[in-house]
Amino acid sequence: MGNSNSGQMTRRGFIAVAVGASAIGALARRPVAAAAPPGRIKLGLATYQWGMNWDIPTLIANCRQAGVLGVELRTQSKYKHGVELDLSAAQRAEVKKRFADSPVTVVAIACSERMDWPDPARLKTAVADAKKYLQLCHDIGAESLRVFPNQFHKEVPKEKTIEQIARAANELGAFAADIGRQVDLEAHGPAGELSTMKAVMDQVASKAVGVRLNSDKRDAAGAGLEANFNFVKDRLARTIHLHNLKNAAFPYQQMFRLLVKAGWQGWMLMENTEKEADLVAAMVEQRRLWEQLLEKAD
Repeated sequence: MGNSNSGQMTRRGFIAVAVGASAIGALARRPVAAAAPPGRIKLGLATYQWGMNWDIPTLIANCRQAGVLGVELRTQSKYKHGVELDLSAAQRAEVKKRFADSPVTVVAIACSERMDWPDPARLKTAVADAKKYLQLCHDIGAESLRVFPNQFHKEVPKEKTIEQIARAANELGAFAADIGRQVDLEAHGPAGELSTMKAVMDQVASKAVGVRLNSDKRDAAGAGLEANFNFVKDRLARTIHLHNLKNAAFPYQQMFRLLVKAGWQGWMLMENTEKEADLVAAMVEQRRLWEQLLEKAD
């Protein structure tokens, strides 16, 4: 929102978007695609690629049109929605109100902070900045913050890195719990294998921290998806990243069945990267595939 080159929501830019919201009124008034019936599992959009160029009014209108009624806002990459740490208290309240007044839920913020830095100063900064993003979650009404584990370093024993990630996650979890938020530790990077995530979570006491599945093909490697899923099924976050549901290389139907069997409840967030001429139509297509997978999983 605001200046698309800076990605920052200046006061002038924020007001301009508020006034300009009427320019997309036609979008907002178009018939809404039928969403899946309300239930334990819901579908949302991560703005990593699809949605990166949409300001908040456009994001809400397009998600409403597609029947995808949750969003995760990616930060730190100059996204058009403009939800970043430099928002004032008034601007944060306005973002919260925009979503609250719409059928679209702001589910999470996705930052790029990593908990694996071998340099103590970089790690300290990453944890401190993640706390700032958790406060931003609180202020705009998002339930959780995504952070990365993220990788191992040849000069550091793996066990030490695992311990460090867990220690950082505990610190973030304590902060999150105090303000009623969650930390989603995404199974991402070389340290994101589910067996490694189990080793991390075995040292994480905070119940405000959960493992976010990333629908990665390696989740089905080795002994298979079910065996790997079982490493973390009792410590899952309430968010999951999905990718292209047309990709037969990943066993989405099996994952859906495992989640339903485990009684998981939460948001599945589409993190698609394909180039599409009509993103709303592409979202509708993915939603329909998601509905079919979920129906067959019951």
